[in-house]
Amino acid sequence: MKIENSQRLSYELMTKNDADLLFQLDQDPEVMRYINGGKANSRAYIENIYIPRLEGFTNHKKGWGLWKVTLMDSKKFIGWILVRPMDFFSNAPQPNNLEIGWRFMQKFWGSGYATEAAKTIKEAFIKQCAIKQFTAIADANNIGSINIMKKLDMSFVKKEFQQDPLGDINVVYYQVLL
Repeated sequence: MKIENSQRLSYELMTKNDADLLFQLDQDPEVMRYINGGKANSRAYIENIYIPRLEGFTNHKKGWGLWKVTLMDSKKFIGWILVRPMDFFSNAPQPNNLEIGWRFMQKFWGSGYATEAAKTIKEAFIKQCAIKQFTAIADANNIGSINIMKKLDMSFVKKEFQQDPLGDINVVYYQVLL
């Protein structure tokens, strides 16, 4: 899977070699606010939990993983876009229903980068794969992420308690059928 550059951004799948970038991103309490209540992830967490999970769902051929988002003009890392089957860590993953998500450094919020990146990646998957739908989830209070979901032509589906090995949370689901 290849994602072409968009107007301002370039993309590549992240690997364990990007642990420093993942660590830096997760140090901002505002970035982590709707993920874990604003706690920075430790280096040990990144190395021992985050990277093994990332390696567990990354599939270069199918394009699943965290897509590193970099500013084309400065080559600066600004965040990532997640793509993986919904319910990947359950007994019934959904390979034709891809979860799309994002995490960006706070200083780049409000510039349209997350929307540009998510749209570019979503469109690449539509062109290159037989995907039936995309789903995104967020804390119900995360208005910024919900606004991005709407800009991706996603519609509200439900609010429910999501179980995850790393912590259960009440989330809203937005979805677009293709």
